[in-house]
Amino acid sequence: MSTVGIVCDSTCDLGPAWLADHDVVMVPLKVTFGEKTYLDWIELGTADFYEMLSTSAVLPKTSQPSPAEFSAVYEKLAAAGCTDIVSIHLTSKLSGTIASAEIAARTSPVPVRIVDTRSVNMGLGLAVMAALDVRASGGNADAVHAAAQHVAETGHLFFALDTLEYLVKGGRAGKAQGLAASLLNIKPVLTFDAEGAIEPYKKVKGTKKALQEIAQTAIDAAGDGPIKAGILHAQAPDLVEELRALIAAANVPCEIVHCASVGAVIGTYAGPRAIGLAFYPLS
Repeated sequence: MSTVGIVCDSTCDLGPAWLADHDVVMVPLKVTFGEKTYLDWIELGTADFYEMLSTSAVLPKTSQPSPAEFSAVYEKLAAAGCTDIVSIHLTSKLSGTIASAEIAARTSPVPVRIVDTRSVNMGLGLAVMAALDVRASGGNADAVHAAAQHVAETGHLFFALDTLEYLVKGGRAGKAQGLAASLLNIKPVLTFDAEGAIEPYKKVKGTKKALQEIAQTAIDAAGDGPIKAGILHAQAPDLVEELRALIAAANVPCEIVHCASVGAVIGTYAGPRAIGLAFYPLS
């Protein structure tokens, strides 16, 4: 094990197996259906979640990890020989997860550097991957932290939802609250602003046009130099292939390194058939 421990939360949607294979410790958020609470990704996978979402009479609720849960992880890593920890998490505008990590960091046996990615899913996942690359090359804690912070500060995530119903009912719509997306098959393309809040990017008609707009954001960015990207989707593999094809046809320097299924916590607000792309510049 490296002396630099890397911690993330379950909303990176990279999944427990991938994270374990890469020596990253995941702290799960929680999803509650009625009276029963599940640990994201650990007790509730994507297939079961979307089946439950489609049949549930009420929208599930989500909750952040407690400071004690973070403390247990930090202490375990310190006991295993880590001298520093880099803890990388979803935007603080949508969750109190960062706040819990910060509280735990105050009493950690070793220094903890926390990164607010101001994003979710592959926006967070790409930051984790960048941190891993630097750690694998022998970088110290400052370098690992800087790599994740670079993704947080320069990265973008653009996504389209099949419906805004889940986002609005879940209270996470932010500046997209007023969009009348149910009218005339409007599919707003959404993004995260510099502070990590959701905001509208462009309103288009139909899913195909939304895919074109998402692809174009990457194509435009790659015109200024190579970018690294990750695709996210909620039970929509067909949309993934369409998005890949649009980017490939442009023949730009865009390396798609991962495709993540949207897990239960993010899926509570995104709903089924969401599609998106996260990317950041390599130069």
